[in-house]
This record gives sequence, structure tokens and C-alpha cells, in this order.
Amino acid sequence: MNHIFDFLFSQYSGYETSDVVLEIVAVIFGFLSVWYSKQNKILVFATGMISTLIFVYLLLKWELLGDMMINAYYFCMSVYGWYIWTRKVDATHVTQISKTTTKEKILSLVIFIATLIFVFIVYKTFDKWNSWVAYVDTITTAIFFVGMWLMARRKLENWIFWIIGDVISVPLYFYKGFTFTSFQYLGFTVIAIFGYLAWKKNLNNNLQTV
Repeated sequence: MNHIFDFLFSQYSGYETSDVVLEIVAVIFGFLSVWYSKQNKILVFATGMISTLIFVYLLLKWELLGDMMINAYYFCMSVYGWYIWTRKVDATHVTQISKTTTKEKILSLVIFIATLIFVFIVYKTFDKWNSWVAYVDTITTAIFFVGMWLMARRKLENWIFWIIGDVISVPLYFYKGFTFTSFQYLGFTVIAIFGYLAWKKNLNNNLQTV
């Protein structure tokens, strides 16, 4: 049992207790955010903003630039998403779940490519482009950037990007030494799958009542 515990959590031996506590708090609010997203509840953004602010601080401190930028972007997109989700499209209705349009698919591709280039430049500028982790981190950053943008616009396909990015992030964060965060992404993967199914059901019900 001790060997398993050491394997999972020995990397925290050199961390400040306050940082470990902050990571756990950020993980809890991260779970709440994804859960509220699955439930199609506006609290997804409030809880997400708390989680991302904590992670921005921790990841900047740990010099994980790509991850830090993801969370800073999440925070900004949470503000945007909060506005979109509560904006009334007419006198009585707010923005509903919908499928991605052709224009949004093109914009998603543009965001993906632009993010790859931007993160690569950042890593090169700070001389951090020195391992396979940087390559994977760049790809997951681009995936999550698109996923967050689509979620903010209440698009069904956002869940597909979350599922792909979460699956990659589970072993990636464990390798980086963030066991709690790795567990978080494992949980995110499960919730994202159910989130996709729940949003799809919601969308189909709305189409049937039109």
C-alpha cells in the first residue's frame, strides 16, 4: 500500500502545503464546473472562474506556461460564456443548445491552428520547447481552446473536444507530477461523455417541440 501511495503522491513531498491545498480546492471547483456544464446550468462559469484563477497562480508558479494560458483563457471565456448563456435572443428566450454551423467549424479550425502557433512561440521564447511534453501540451492547449469557445457558445460539439483533451491530459498531468489534477481529468472524461449525451438529448427534445 505504501508503494502505491508513494507512486501516486511522492512528487508532492517538495511542494508547499498551501499549494497542495490550493490544487485540491481548484480540482473540486473544476469538478463542480464540469458537472454544472453537464446539467446545462449557468453556475458552470462561476465555479469555473474560481478553479481557473487558482490554477493560473499555481501553473505560473510551476512554470507550466501552456497550462497556465489554458486556464487564463478559460477565465476570459467564462466571462464571455456567462454573457452568451444569459443573453436573450428574443423577449422570452435565452441562447439554447445547438449544433456547430459551417462558419463556426471554420472558426474552430482557425482557433486551433492559431493556438498551436501561439503556444509554440511562447515555448520557444521562454526556451521551454525541450521535451515531448511541450509538443503534447501545445496540442491539448489548442484542443481545449476550441472546446471552451464552443461551450461558451452552447454548441453540442464542445463535448467532443473536451473528451479528447481530457483523455490525453490524464497521463500527461500524472507524468508532470500533478496526481490530483490527473484524477480530475479522469473524472472530467466520464462527465464529458455523459455531458455530450445529456446535451444531445436536450437538443433533440428542443427540435421536437419546435
